[in-house]
Amino acid sequence: MKITLNNRLESLEQKQVTISELLAMKKYTFKMLVIKVNGTLVKKDSYDTFEINDGDNVTVLHLVSGG
Repeated sequence: MKITLNNRLESLEQKQVTISELLAMKKYTFKMLVIKVNGTLVKKDSYDTFEINDGDNVTVLHLVSGG
């Protein structure tokens, strides 16, 4: 499967993965993330069930706060 992850083409062996699986594969461990798939925001409680498909555009953003 091929996806675009943060504007980079990625090839994955799996035909489908959930967001949680993708985050684990790519070693994203930061707690405060915003995930968009094809421009649509995905809520954190859906990460275990939301499936990423071939050709999807995935954006992972780290939220940082401060002043």
